[in-house]
Order: sequence, then C-alpha cells, then structure tokens
Amino acid sequence: MLSEMIFILFAALPQQAPCEALKTLSLPNTTITASEFVPAAAAPAAARGGRGGGPPLPAHCRVTAVLAASSDSHIEMELRMPAEGWNGKFLAVGNGGWAGNIETGAVSAGLARGYAAASNDTGHKSSSSPGGSFVVGHPEKVIDFGYRSMHEMAVQSKAIIRAFYNRAPSLSYYQGCSTGGRQGLMEAQRYPEDFDAIIAGAPVYNQIHLNESQVSLQVEMLKNPARLVPAAKVTLFNNAVLGMCDEKDGVKDGIVSDPRTCKFDPATLLCKSGDAADCFTTAQVDSAKKAYAPVTTKSGELVYPGHSPGFEFGWRIPTTAAAMNPLFADMPRYLGRQDANFDLMSFDLDTDLALAMKNGAVIESSDPNLAKFKARGGKLLLYHGWADPGPAPENSINYYNAVTKTLGGSKQDDWMRLFLMPGMGHCSGGVGPDQADFLGAMEMWKEKGAAPNEIVATRTGGGRSGLTPMTRPLCPFPQLAKYSGSGSADDAKNFACSAP
Repeated sequence: MLSEMIFILFAALPQQAPCEALKTLSLPNTTITASEFVPAAAAPAAARGGRGGGPPLPAHCRVTAVLAASSDSHIEMELRMPAEGWNGKFLAVGNGGWAGNIETGAVSAGLARGYAAASNDTGHKSSSSPGGSFVVGHPEKVIDFGYRSMHEMAVQSKAIIRAFYNRAPSLSYYQGCSTGGRQGLMEAQRYPEDFDAIIAGAPVYNQIHLNESQVSLQVEMLKNPARLVPAAKVTLFNNAVLGMCDEKDGVKDGIVSDPRTCKFDPATLLCKSGDAADCFTTAQVDSAKKAYAPVTTKSGELVYPGHSPGFEFGWRIPTTAAAMNPLFADMPRYLGRQDANFDLMSFDLDTDLALAMKNGAVIESSDPNLAKFKARGGKLLLYHGWADPGPAPENSINYYNAVTKTLGGSKQDDWMRLFLMPGMGHCSGGVGPDQADFLGAMEMWKEKGAAPNEIVATRTGGGRSGLTPMTRPLCPFPQLAKYSGSGSADDAKNFACSAP
C-alpha cells in the first residue's frame, strides 16, 4: 500500500525533460544553438556591479538561442535553469551602456539563488560593433536594442522553462541597472504582462536625452579649454562641498546624505586674482555651476537635470573630442548623424537631439502611464545613487513623480517605491554603501506582502580607497535616514527613516 502511494505521488509530480532534448524544441523565430548540462561549480564572475567570484553554482541546464524577431534581427540569449532546487521563478537581467554582451555574472547570481535566469545581448555584439555603431543603416536593430530583445527573451525563456520543468514559472522578476534600468521601465510600459516585479536601478529611461546632454557639456568645455578643471581642483571642489553639507544629517562621514538641502555655490571657490591651486578661475566656476544645472535647449526646454552635490569625484571632464566616452558620443555620431566621421566639435544640442530622436525615439522609455502594470499587481522598485556622475538622480525622481501624477496624484507606494543611495556612484562604487539585496526585498514585497520600509545597504570597505565597512538604511523617497545621536555612525541600527 505504501509503495502504491509513493508511486502515485511521484507520478503526480511534474517531470523534468532532459536538458539535451531542448535542442530540438521548436519555438517561433527562435533557433536553439546549444542545450547542455553543466555540473555544479564556482560562479565564473560576480553579478554586474558586484565584487568577488560569487557563490557556488548548482548543477544546471544551460540553453543558448538566437532570436530572429525581424529580418535583420540576431538577438543572442542565454538561459540557465537549476537541475534541482528550482525556486519556481524566472529572473531576467538587464544590460549596461550600449550592451552587446550577455551578462553571465548576473545570470549566475540569479541561478545561485534558485532562479531560472536569462540575459541577452540586445541584438548586437560589442566585439564587432563597439558602442553605438551597430545602429547605422539598421533600424530593426535599433528596435531590438530599444525594447524588442528583452520582450522576445522573456517570452521564449518562459516557453523553454515550461518545456524543461513541465510547468511555467509561478512568478517572473526583472532586475537591471543603467541601461538595464531603462529596459525594466520599458517592459513595464510596453509589455506589462512580461514581469510581475521589476527592479530598475539608475534608469536611463531617456537615454538619448542623457547622452546628448553630456556631449553638450563636454563639447562646451573643449571649445574653451580654460573651462577644464584639473583633477587636483576636483578634489578641492569635493572637499568644499563636504565642508558645507556633510554634517547636515548630524554625522560627519564624508557623505552628502541629502543633496537637495546642499546649496553649495561654486563661486565661493573663485580666485581673488588670476589662477592658483587652491581656487577656481571664473571659467572653472562656470563649468562647476553648469555641472549642477539642468541642460536645456535654446528655447529653455529641459533636456536633462543637473548632477547632485557629492558627485564631484565622478565628474566626467574631457581631454579631447576623440577621447570622449563613446557611451555618450556615439549617440549623435551614429544614431543622429549616421556618420562615423562626424566631428563632435560641430555638435549642436538642438539639432543633434532632434536628429537622434527622429532616428531612434523607440529607445526612450519615458512613458509614465504604468496603469496596466499596476492593475495586474506589478511591483516596481527604483533605486539611484545620489553621487551618480552619469544619469542624474533627479531624473529618477522626475519619473517617479510623473508616474504618481499620471496615476492620480496620490501616493503609489503600495506598488512603487524609489530608494536613493547617499554617496553611491553609478550602480555601484562611490563613498557610500553601494551593495543592497534589492531582489530579496522585492521577493518579500511581492510574495509576502511586506513592503520595503527600509533596505540595509553595505559598504564593504577594504580596497575602496581605505574606506571602512559600513551599513546604512535606505529609505523610500522622500524619507531620509536620520542618525539617532548615539552609537557608531557606521551601523545601520543607529539610523531611522523619517520624513525630510
């Protein structure tokens, strides 16, 4: 009798298909290029923005495929599925910059947590098409990079998961930062049914506007070399900001915790006469002011917000036009002008922004109407480093506020929350705590109904310029972490989230 019961229970369990058999799986516009069993081993790399080698990986099924969403599409993807101990969920991870690669480290991190995890290269290879050169003459590849690759990967990954486990994932999560943040918001806007919960860090949702604004600032400095600020003076700049704003939160810790209350005026650094090592010239003061100021068109229309006090060490000051970061420069060069030889010194913000938008507006994910995502129970967790030298944190605040206004103007924190990270740079790094388990917080929110009222972030110290280890609570915007007045300022337990 007992043996019969065991047989019945076993027969009722979903049967897992052999990994190698997935090679013959037929899916629309999809060619599975490999399906192989991978024994348990150490992770090959840390997740994007992380440190160290990562946790050991379980035995798993690794599937690679090419998605041909259009006649000019060649989207490569990779999906890894635990052979045992699958948590029943799917995790898609985003890219960075112009992408062109599969984020294997982030996939491995998800796999180690029990997820079936996937990534894609957005339809081009960084090795053959550095930066944005792949867009020239390939409008379908612009669409793939903009939004189609992630959606197609999500759809086909779920089909492969179903074929392997004989059941669909119970929940689908998305996590990404920078371009990955943009991809996450794009999914919530265009394909609200793809994911149940989205974590979007430092989202460059208006990526064209960001890149064009940064080129504008850098070209303006290059046209007047007197406006270039040497590295030693950047340190002077940051020290002056900290001297005025560091202790506003009651703690002297080298971090500007609430940049919005920091009213530092670079003019206080103005040399009394000529130039000197301990002051700024008039032209250098102007550059510093423009780094904080919003970039606008000739008519005054906002292109992109300015940076926040505390970002100074990450300030991107150009040396030559040829050396300008292709992350920014390739937007007007390839997407706008469609010309590899375009002279950046002839850049015009109004003209070049309009050209890039004409050729690639599908890249932008600025739509604040997330009603459909919210209606189906979606959760959105946004985060951004206050010291980010790339996408300004005010840009994420603007999007958060726009969504709130669009969906009725009242609080939306039952499904959407924004966390600003004092002292953190772009997705990681900086002087503040830059490591936080956002996925764990999202799991508790989506699966247990426990909204993240605070998330503890960690600074590991060690090799980070002699910084000591630290923990600090991250608070849902607009709340701030305030020091209790006693105990170590490096310990999160001595802070509490409260209204600004």
